[in-house]
Amino acid sequence: MLSDATLSLAAKVVESLRARGLRVVTAESCTGGLIAAALTHVAGSSDVVEGGFVTYSNILKETVLDVSTRSLAKCGAVSEAVAVEMAMGALTAAENARISVAVTGIAGPDGGSVEKPVGTVCLARQFGDGTPYVETKLFQGDRAAVRAATVQRALELLFE
Repeated sequence: MLSDATLSLAAKVVESLRARGLRVVTAESCTGGLIAAALTHVAGSSDVVEGGFVTYSNILKETVLDVSTRSLAKCGAVSEAVAVEMAMGALTAAENARISVAVTGIAGPDGGSVEKPVGTVCLARQFGDGTPYVETKLFQGDRAAVRAATVQRALELLFE
């Protein structure tokens, strides 16, 4: 599932975080832990990886990451608002981490709509108590391709 290019980028992310003395935490929905898996594939990643949360259900997003019921009801689980709250909640829950990345999306093959087709993914990065970065992407391909592209983009956000 994880390409050599993705694993190479994960190694660069780990090295970059190590050089800056930072620890990372992930909050994942549609990727089901693949971002954390890519990072922990790298030997020595325990120096920088605090952990990860796989919050597939809305109730887990609410109870573990403190995503608001209002955001879920108003915007839906696949939204920039929820991605940001997931990233912030992960940092709160993992007090030793200084940076987080969160993803929520529709990997398919079902679940899409006209407004949010299959392949829609919201990604957020939070650094400390700074302003979060958030974006929405529309990835093409089957479920595996959408998940792989999401992992790749999440790692890019951590490397930037």
